[in-house]
Amino acid sequence: MIKIRILIADDHSIVREGLKQLLELEEDFEVVGQASNGVETIDKVKELKPDVLLLDINMPIMNGIKALKKLKEDGIDTRVVILTIHEDREYLLETMQIGASGYILKDSDSASFFKAIRDAYIGESYIQPKLAADLIKEFNKPRGVRVKNENELTQREYEVIVLIADGLNNKDIADKLFISEKTVKNHVSNIFRKINVSDRTQAAIYAYKNNIKK
Repeated sequence: MIKIRILIADDHSIVREGLKQLLELEEDFEVVGQASNGVETIDKVKELKPDVLLLDINMPIMNGIKALKKLKEDGIDTRVVILTIHEDREYLLETMQIGASGYILKDSDSASFFKAIRDAYIGESYIQPKLAADLIKEFNKPRGVRVKNENELTQREYEVIVLIADGLNNKDIADKLFISEKTVKNHVSNIFRKINVSDRTQAAIYAYKNNIKK
């Protein structure tokens, strides 16, 4: 079995140890290291090359947001899932714009936590549904000129991008819309081309910014 190699970055040792024990109950997870601050996180990521980094925002020396920026600037391809107490939309939007693959709260249930990691590993994005809903409400407010490309989306593509913004992966979208996963992939490719983005996180941010909603 292929194992997802995970690095845990949090300034509280009891949190790191608790997460390690929880994660290693899953057969496909392997915790390869831990870090207690942003600088150590960057060093450990470069040394251990984990598949997924669980990254707290509040850390000493260098916080999680700065560490995330540095990793992206250095071209590190480790997927990053933000694991935090912060429900602030600003933190969510900023980390997703920088390049995080997921954003989940520390009080989430284990199933959501595991899903965020697995989705990140396969290149999907995961935003905790509660926070995604809050973002949609925020971006429902009038925000000037709408982007023209939105008008090029078909009705089905519109439905798909809404579900992307809700954090669903292709299989979930296929089940929700009663279409095949291959058809969903085609819709996703068309959406990316039309709105000029390269991944699901950017598509979700586009949906929030441009008031695309159910």
